[in-house]
Amino acid sequence: MGDVEEEKNPAVAADGGREKGQDAAAVAVAAEREHDVDDLIRELQVIIDSVAAFGDYRRTQRKESFNLVRRLKLVTPLLEEIQELEGPIPDAAYARLCSLLKAFTAAKKLLRCCHDGSRIYLALEGEAVMCRFHMVYEKLNRALDGMPYEELGISDEVKEQVELMSVQLRRAKRRTDTQDMELAMDLMVVISKRDDRNADGAIIERLAKNLELQTLPDLRAETMAIKKLIKERCGQNGESTQQIIDLLNKFKQTAGIEDTNGLSDVTLPKYLEKCPSLMIPNDFLCPISLEIMMDPVIVATGQTYERRSIQMWLEAGHRTCPKTRQTLAHLSLAPNYALRNLILQWCERNKVELLKREPEQDPDHSERKEEIPTLVGDLSSIHLDAQRRAVKKLRMLSKENPDNRVAIAKHGGIPALVSLLPYPDSKIQEHTVTALLNLSIDEGNKRLIAKEGAIPLIIEILKSGTVEAKENSAAALFSLSMLDENKVTIGSMNGIPPLVDLLQKGTIRGKKDAATALFNLVLNHRNKARAIEAGVVAPLRQVLDDKNLGMVDEALSIFLLLASHPDGRAAIGQLPFIEALVRLIKDGTPKNKECALSVLLELGSHGSSFLLAALQFGVYDHVREVEKSGTNRGQRKAKSLLQLMRKCEHV
Repeated sequence: MGDVEEEKNPAVAADGGREKGQDAAAVAVAAEREHDVDDLIRELQVIIDSVAAFGDYRRTQRKESFNLVRRLKLVTPLLEEIQELEGPIPDAAYARLCSLLKAFTAAKKLLRCCHDGSRIYLALEGEAVMCRFHMVYEKLNRALDGMPYEELGISDEVKEQVELMSVQLRRAKRRTDTQDMELAMDLMVVISKRDDRNADGAIIERLAKNLELQTLPDLRAETMAIKKLIKERCGQNGESTQQIIDLLNKFKQTAGIEDTNGLSDVTLPKYLEKCPSLMIPNDFLCPISLEIMMDPVIVATGQTYERRSIQMWLEAGHRTCPKTRQTLAHLSLAPNYALRNLILQWCERNKVELLKREPEQDPDHSERKEEIPTLVGDLSSIHLDAQRRAVKKLRMLSKENPDNRVAIAKHGGIPALVSLLPYPDSKIQEHTVTALLNLSIDEGNKRLIAKEGAIPLIIEILKSGTVEAKENSAAALFSLSMLDENKVTIGSMNGIPPLVDLLQKGTIRGKKDAATALFNLVLNHRNKARAIEAGVVAPLRQVLDDKNLGMVDEALSIFLLLASHPDGRAAIGQLPFIEALVRLIKDGTPKNKECALSVLLELGSHGSSFLLAALQFGVYDHVREVEKSGTNRGQRKAKSLLQLMRKCEHV
C-alpha cells in the first residue's frame, strides 16, 4: 500500500519506456517475443474483468476509481480488433501492448488498494493517492500514444474512442486538487489532540460515518488492512502509522468496542512480542474486541464471541447480534469448546501465552441509568436546587457514554433541557448548554435539538453567557452544524457574528471552539459572505500572527474556504496578508507551509495580482525550496504554484 510498484511480468519486461524513440522499443521487443499476442491480450482482458469485479471502492477515492475502471473498459474494442487480425502484428504494436499491460498492472494494484486498503490511510494520504492515479494516467497515455493504428488497420470508430480516452486522461492529470475540506479539517482537529472534550467526540463520529467505519465488520476489516499496511511499511513512516492506529482506536471506542490493550492486531500485544510476524487466524478473534478469545461462547444466531465482550454488549441493553444485526431469539450463551480447544492448541504450538484479564465491573452504571427518568422530571421542578442538581447530573451522565445520551433523549430530556436555556440562573444555563453539547454527539439528537428550537437560544448564550457557557455554546453550534440544514439555520439566525466576537476576544479555548465552528459554517457558500460581513478576517489575522495559540493551520483552512468566494478574495487579498503568507511559506512548520501554499494557490488561480504581490515579497525562492525539500503534499502544492507563477510572468 506504499507507492504503486510495478509488478514484474515477462510480458511487460520488454518495455524500455517511450519518449520519442518508439522504434528503439520495437527493436528491443523484436529480439524476444516470448509471449503470444493472444496471451498478452487475454491478460489485459483479465485485468479489465477483475477490476470491474471489485464492485465498490473506499469513499475517498470512489469517484476516481470508477472513472479509471470506465477508462480501462474503453480499451476493450481495441483489444478485440487486434485479436481478430490475421498474421503477426508489427513490433511497434507489440511494444505498445507490453506498455499497456504494464500500465494496466499498475492500475489494478492501485484499484485494489482503493477497494480493500485501509480507509484511514486513504483519507490521510488522499493527495498522495491522487498522484498515483496521475502516474497510471501517464503510463496509459504513453502506451496508447504510440499505437500504430493505421498499420494495424484499426477502425476509425475504435481509434476515435481510444483517442478520446487519451484526451480525458490528460485532462484528469491536469485537474487540480479537490480534497474534501470538511474531511481534511476533521482529521486535522482529531490528530492535533489539543482538546479532548465531547466536541471532539462529535468529530470522531462524523469521521467514522464519512469513512464508513461504524460497524463491527468494517472495523475488523480496517484492522486487518492496517496490519497489512504496517507489514508493508517495514517500520517506516512511524508517525503516520501511529496516527492511523490512534484514530482506529478512537473509532472502536465510539462504536462501543472493548479496548483494554489497544488493537491486538495492530499495536502488537505482549503475547506476540516474541513473534511479531505471527498471523492469528481470523476465527480466533472476537468480532467485538478483535482479540484472541479465551472463553468463546455462541449466541442465538450461531456467531461466536468472547464471553466477557458479549456480556458487556448485552448488559448495555442491546438485543441484537453485533455481527449480523439480527434480533437474538434468546440471551443464552453456550460455550464453544471445540473452538476453545483449537485456540489452545494453536497457542501451544506457536508458544503464545494468553493474557489473564481481571473482570471489569461497574455496579453503579445501571443504578445511574435508572436515575435518568427522575432527573428529567426534576428539570421541571419548582425548586431551584432540584433543577440545578438534575441538570448538573444530566450533564455528567450525557458525557459518560452513548447509551446515556439515547436514554436521556428517550425520556424527554431534550425538550426539558431546551426549555431551561433562557433561564436567568447562570449555572443552570451553563450546565444546560453543556448537556446539550454532549447530547448532540448523537446524530439523531442533533436534529431533535434543532427541532426543539435550541439554536437561537444557544446563540443568545453565546452572546451574553458566562465564559464557560460561551465556549460550550460555540462547541455546541460546531457539533450541530455538522448537519447541513443546521449550517443554514445557524447562519440565517445570525449565529456567525457572536462566533467572530469569541474568536477575537475569547480565551484560548474559546478561540479554538469559535474557529472550528466557523470552519464548519463557512463550508456553506452563503455563510462565507455572512462571515466576511461579520468581520471574520481581522480576528483570523490575529490568530494567524499569534504563534502561541497554535492555531495557524486552522486559521489558514478557514482562509482557504473564504478565498473561494469573490468577497472573500477582496477581503483577504490585501498586501499585509500576502506578506504573512510568504513569511509562513518561508519560516512556518511543514504543515503551515502546505496550508499557506494552498491559500496562495487558490487566490492566484483567480487573479494574477495576488501572485504578482507575492513575487514582490520574494515568494519564488521560498516556493522553490519547498518544492525541493518540503513534505510530499507541500512539494505538490509548490509545483502547482510555480507553474501558475510562470504563466503569470508570461501574461
